[in-house]
Amino acid sequence: MSAMAPYPDDLPRWRAAARIASRARELGLRLTVPGARRRDVADAIEAYVREAGAQPAFPTNLSRNDEAAHYTPSADDTAVFEDGDLVKVDVGAHLDGAIADTADTVEVGGSRRHENLIRAARDGLRAGIAQVRPGGPIEDVSRAIAEAIRAHGVKPIVDLTGHSIEPYLLHAGTSIPNVPGHSEGTLVEGQIVAIEPFATNGMGSIRNGPFGNIVRFRRDPGAADPALARLFGRFRTLPFAVRWVTASEERDALRRARAILQSYPVFVERAGGLVAQAEHTVLVGPTGAEVLSAPLPD
Repeated sequence: MSAMAPYPDDLPRWRAAARIASRARELGLRLTVPGARRRDVADAIEAYVREAGAQPAFPTNLSRNDEAAHYTPSADDTAVFEDGDLVKVDVGAHLDGAIADTADTVEVGGSRRHENLIRAARDGLRAGIAQVRPGGPIEDVSRAIAEAIRAHGVKPIVDLTGHSIEPYLLHAGTSIPNVPGHSEGTLVEGQIVAIEPFATNGMGSIRNGPFGNIVRFRRDPGAADPALARLFGRFRTLPFAVRWVTASEERDALRRARAILQSYPVFVERAGGLVAQAEHTVLVGPTGAEVLSAPLPD
């Protein structure tokens, strides 16, 4: 899409990718139960995306408790979900670069101790989507998200945002903040954006934690290194999991290519607060938002 954000010529493909991503998200929520291995759940979600005819747009994020985002299991991850864990199931799917990004939060074991926090994130999402319209200020979306979250007595995370999406670009340049006062932009008809509130009972900001097992190419490495060229052909500039690279020569190539790779740290709530997330990919239609990923459960 250009700067004017006309409707994509392949809009049906974007809708199809979103349907796959939303079903994969719901699968992940069902699988996130006490005793389940985090690695097994991620593998099952990504396998579903591939079997449905798409590819993961990024590694499945299964961030727990004070982890807000960017944790995907490593190849040797043996951690299991425990009763009471608050897990963000963040899923992406793409069909030839048409990307969908969607998330929801589940409390493992279903004790409902953190129901207020989960509802805050979901209500923030609904309120933000209700403000999406062509020519509408992004500030209106941000204000609605923040007010809905604060109505639950918790805080929006100020330094995590939604984002515009373009072919093979998950974060395409336009940010959708979760609090007002950070954007002077407007939404454009035909634009595809992810609305992505995070709610916390902590201080409302994040810090960088350990490596999240996710990397992406900053640029095309060229053809000089055949192993790297194959990896770029497979992932382009989309994030990918280190565990997806299994051939020894390709793993060696990644180690040589650190200068052109972006690595993703886990985002952790700065005060150790619990974090809930809800997210949809939406199209800015002629009169408002078309939610491309399926509605969240009540």
